[in-house]
Amino acid sequence: MATKPKTAAKRSQGGAQSRTRATNARSKSNAPEVTEFSKEQELSAYREMLLIRRFEEKAGQLYGMGLIGGFCHLYIGQEAVVVGMQMAQKDGDQVITSYRDHGHMLATGMEAKGVMAELTGRRGGYSKGKGGSMHMFSKEKQFYGGHGIVGAQVPLGTGLAFANRYRGNDSVSVVYFGDGASNQGQVYESFNMAKLWKLPVIYVIENNKYGMGTSVERASSNVDLSERGASFDIPGEQVDGMDVRAVHAAAERAISHCREGYGPYILEMLTYRYRGHSMSDPAKYRSKDEVQKMRTEHDPIEQVRQRVLEQKWATEDELKDIDKEVRSLVGEAAEFAQTDPEPDVSELWTDILL
Repeated sequence: MATKPKTAAKRSQGGAQSRTRATNARSKSNAPEVTEFSKEQELSAYREMLLIRRFEEKAGQLYGMGLIGGFCHLYIGQEAVVVGMQMAQKDGDQVITSYRDHGHMLATGMEAKGVMAELTGRRGGYSKGKGGSMHMFSKEKQFYGGHGIVGAQVPLGTGLAFANRYRGNDSVSVVYFGDGASNQGQVYESFNMAKLWKLPVIYVIENNKYGMGTSVERASSNVDLSERGASFDIPGEQVDGMDVRAVHAAAERAISHCREGYGPYILEMLTYRYRGHSMSDPAKYRSKDEVQKMRTEHDPIEQVRQRVLEQKWATEDELKDIDKEVRSLVGEAAEFAQTDPEPDVSELWTDILL
């Protein structure tokens, strides 16, 4: 009879130690660290984020013109997350995300023409015009898709990490999902498997404060989503997802953790989307003042712009030239997406698994 309490006590002690390790890792990571960017890094981040912003603005226009069918979820406001993460990754690292995916595609190096053509259902799209906004892929760029089912990409991204471990390479799988998806059961099944096998996977929770039209405070009992892996002993941290330097610093910590064989890591990116959940969402669940405050005080692109000007790394005219170049590139992509032929009818029977 005496052995049972002793065994239970050991289990309790072990669990407490595990929780302490996870808590300490989070406390250490929560330090307000940012990467001090060089001139080249600042200008590169500025251009990449601006490309995503201008691309999404144009996609919104084409949707309004009826040229994009189905759903369309814009990434405007969240650009610093994927750009900061991508700057810290290396060739071979994989990316998988949800349906708010255009920015991730562009950040991985997929061409604007191919992405835009997929949105309009054209032959030159990354999925031959058959996937649309939410379902395009690029094996060459290690981009394993946007996914329309909430949370479905999480076990798939965990599987990518398992493949890396099985093959013995040092590649890391970066899995993006939102605050709404963080309440899905398959997410926790993935957490358990990832920690059990010490898989090299980073779970990036893009907390833009609203799951469709429901605020995270109304949907989650614990709004610190970085703690969601605590019971699995997965370290996590909250990151200013509106500052590309903070994202980059956190990404480097998480990637190092994974490459060194310590298993999964959670990064909760505190970010914000300026537009509705999708193009059909009027976003009446939040005030215009709330959106304007985020635009005025925390815009990720404007932060970089101000730093570049303060450092005298570029003039106003030079930054305008970058914007002009980006707008031209996006304009060419939009033109291509409207003039490229639609897929042949025979494509209905290709790429089908029977």
